[in-house]
Amino acid sequence: MKILFLTHSFNSLAQRLYIELVRRGHEVSIEFDINDAVTTQAVELYRPELIVAPFLKRAIPEALWRNHTCFVVHPGIVGDRGPSALDWAIMRDCAEWGVTVLQANGEMDAGDIWAAETFPMRLAKKSSLYRNEVVEAAVRVVLAAVERFQSGTFKPTPLDYSRPEVLGRLHVPIKQADRAIDWRRDDTRTVLKKIHAADGFPGVLDTLCGGEYYLFDACAEDALRGSEPGTIIAKRNGAICRATLDGAVWVGHLKRKAEGELALKLPAVLALGEHLTDVPEVPLDPFTTCAGETYRDIWFEQKNNVGYLHFDFYNGAMSSAQCERLRDAYLAAIRRDVRVIVLMGGADFWSNGIHLNCIEAAASPADESWRNINAMNDLMRAIVTTGSQLTIAALQGNAGAGGVFLSLAADHVYAREGVVFNPHYKGMGNLYGSEYWTYLLPGRVGEVRAAALTQNRLPVGAAEAHEMGLIDGCFGADREDFVARIEQLAEGLAASPDYPALLREKVARRERDEREKPLDAYRAEELQHMKLNFYGFDPSYHVARYNFVYKIPHAWTPLYLARHRRIAS
Repeated sequence: MKILFLTHSFNSLAQRLYIELVRRGHEVSIEFDINDAVTTQAVELYRPELIVAPFLKRAIPEALWRNHTCFVVHPGIVGDRGPSALDWAIMRDCAEWGVTVLQANGEMDAGDIWAAETFPMRLAKKSSLYRNEVVEAAVRVVLAAVERFQSGTFKPTPLDYSRPEVLGRLHVPIKQADRAIDWRRDDTRTVLKKIHAADGFPGVLDTLCGGEYYLFDACAEDALRGSEPGTIIAKRNGAICRATLDGAVWVGHLKRKAEGELALKLPAVLALGEHLTDVPEVPLDPFTTCAGETYRDIWFEQKNNVGYLHFDFYNGAMSSAQCERLRDAYLAAIRRDVRVIVLMGGADFWSNGIHLNCIEAAASPADESWRNINAMNDLMRAIVTTGSQLTIAALQGNAGAGGVFLSLAADHVYAREGVVFNPHYKGMGNLYGSEYWTYLLPGRVGEVRAAALTQNRLPVGAAEAHEMGLIDGCFGADREDFVARIEQLAEGLAASPDYPALLREKVARRERDEREKPLDAYRAEELQHMKLNFYGFDPSYHVARYNFVYKIPHAWTPLYLARHRRIAS
């Protein structure tokens, strides 16, 4: 069936739905919802049998929904209406929430219902709930709705608030006044809920160090305390710790409020700069066991003969300093008495490569780009050249650009079933990329497929990645199941009688590859291209990075997504 995606952007949900529908034989084209004229033209060009709106910020034009069946994916339970669905669910401590597929009509979120599903809520960032519970539920309800539409016999259910099972209601858009933190009255859980409900966008507006900032990326602190709620009592690896009425919370990222100006979301310490001179740095060794909750982006766990190295970086972005700290932790991990090292990444992301926001904020973005890519390469080299242990990359969350190739540095690569890969750089202003991808990717999938993956710029599902050899397997209906099975695999590998032979074979293979072409040669060739991207006359990378970090709206849909426009041209 020909399906047109009408979406504000090709976000995580849109990418996952694209993969799932293409996997089932549907032909999917994508159009960014820029304005009514562009949207109408896309429909005229493609003539879809069905329109699906995974992520919209405005109503579908009447000319479309009157003449075409349009599915709207709403992140709310049946009857929920309004643009702040998930925000309110977090703020109101809802025990259960859901996703509904409804048919667009003249009233926002009030169309007939084609499918719906609920899920239990957890105290977590809105962005985390969206990328996990919402995405997984949305996949199931969209696939059900598409199948029902194809049957030609299914009759959707009109929204009827008189029915007792319809628990959702129309809610007003959430405002900053609703999110505002009263540090003298709000307990830690309330502060967390408010920041969680605004995570990703728009953040919670607050006053810090005499300026106004939006707060993001919060977690609880169980040990540190301060006498005055709201005051900054500590800092650690870019995050700040603020006292609350009954404890403390860490805030990882801030965005300065600047009327009429664009502002960047940055690590809190970087955003506040010299204002934090007198705030103590409270370090936490990655190898220290923590009994309670606290902020840590790198930590190590050992179980029997297996070491698990976690690196949970916000949005999967890895700054120069984070790459350097992770490399130090990795080198310390391989000196421990373990046979297998499992690289766990984070719960929501594995890695998305270099940190574009930190690069943009640097005095010289070109110089910081160079420093960041070399820090990534140093980390990669440490993993690739490890001869003392076998390594496993365990992808709990999505991976993009250099983050994909970071996973390929390990001996074995496994991903959770719902993980999405974007093994390409070109979307960032034709960036060439490094991270030894010219060595690792062809070694996995061959030269021809490597070229296709990096040029096509389309997302790849975990099942497809396994099928083409990019990874060694995918499993796990949810994160808990995936992690449990990874532990079984790692324990089995460490206890295998073949372990010594496998390790010798790994070392011999690396030596053969090094004789054929040294790692330094791959790196030098890649960095020649990257130097042109960073310092050359073509500003495409710098323009693309600027547009990305400042969330500049799309002016058109790229042709690699809009197949209907490729056909027309």
